Amino acid sequence: MGLFVLLGLFAFCVIIGVPVAFSLGIAALAAFGYESLPLMIGFQRIISGINVFSLMAIPFFIFAGELMFHGGIAVRLVKLASAAVGAVRGGLGIVNVFSSMLFGGISGSAVADISALGSILVPVMKEKGYDADYAVNVTVTSSIAGIIIPPSHNMIIYAIAAGGSISISKLFLAGVVPGILMCLCLALAAYIVAVRRGYKAEKFPGMYGLALAFAGALPGLFTAVIIVGGVLSGVFTVTESGAFGAIYAFIVTIVVYRAMTWEKFKLSVLQAVRTTSMVMILIACAGAFAYMLTFYQVPDKTIALLTGLTENPILILLMINVVLLILGMIMDMAALILICTPIFLPVAQQLGIDPIQFGMILLVNLGLGLCTPPVGSCLFVGCAVGKLPMETAVRTIWPFYLAIFVALMLITFVPAISMTLPNLVG
Repeated sequence: MGLFVLLGLFAFCVIIGVPVAFSLGIAALAAFGYESLPLMIGFQRIISGINVFSLMAIPFFIFAGELMFHGGIAVRLVKLASAAVGAVRGGLGIVNVFSSMLFGGISGSAVADISALGSILVPVMKEKGYDADYAVNVTVTSSIAGIIIPPSHNMIIYAIAAGGSISISKLFLAGVVPGILMCLCLALAAYIVAVRRGYKAEKFPGMYGLALAFAGALPGLFTAVIIVGGVLSGVFTVTESGAFGAIYAFIVTIVVYRAMTWEKFKLSVLQAVRTTSMVMILIACAGAFAYMLTFYQVPDKTIALLTGLTENPILILLMINVVLLILGMIMDMAALILICTPIFLPVAQQLGIDPIQFGMILLVNLGLGLCTPPVGSCLFVGCAVGKLPMETAVRTIWPFYLAIFVALMLITFVPAISMTLPNLVG
């Protein structure tokens, strides 16, 4: 009955429109009260949920992404991608994908990717004769690169949800190959759809033009080198690398690109504070919710349920993927990372799946959920940027869903894709 109170009240709050973070906190405290546990313990779990030093990296990553969005770095990354792959048939679709890969590897946010690159590329693609649904669908689905390719604050959330025992630097390394693989699958889908619709190729600017675009984007790209390279080399902790990355992005946008104004800076700070506060409240309340899930032995019961249905590890992994995909369609990603990790990670470990590989499986699944109705935040933002009804976009988005699904299956059943780079580091 206590578990019903926990899950039922949480579902009820979400349905009536209570923000997910507060829904988690209300449900957890109600369960504490139902079990006659001291409410003080519940509040302690809420506070301890964010009393983790590694979480300080999240506001720095978010702030760095906002600075790059408003400070001109995104525009130069688009120019680099356009110069490199724009000459391919339907090249702007592929440019969109690779721009997301470059910017996602710096900002670490799917929504920031759509906001920054979508506002630049979608209007240009329309002007060049691309259909609005194609432009929006490519932009929305490729934004998932910001979740997988390091640095990603979602990886930090996953590491915390897993108990803090997973190396964040290894998670960063693990995301490189899956992120590139997914972008290659999306680029192939973008090319096939472009050929079928008869889109034209852009003119190649020549090697000089490519070199010029690379030189213009290099200062911005170096932000990722500072953040990821600093962590992997051991020079910085994750938090320190985030701080240095934000400082570097600030200097580049003012001194090098000279695109940062006082109004843009204030907007960057405001957006970063809003996003950080939402993430931190969510993590805090999820700490108490996860405690009650453990109290009711939900992870053990989940293992028993899945192994009772079948002992085939392939089928169990497929079932986990299906559940995560469905949940991703109806809930926010950060909340699901915090809720699903303590439930499904023990199942995956019992099947011999490394926690780092499972992190990639989890992130890709939930990333796909950001692009699917009814609660796909990336889909909503993309349609708003492209001024396109969501129903129109969903009708033709399936080739890109299929591309991500192919990448997901490879990441799920080929451990080397996620584990080769982390194992090389040891």
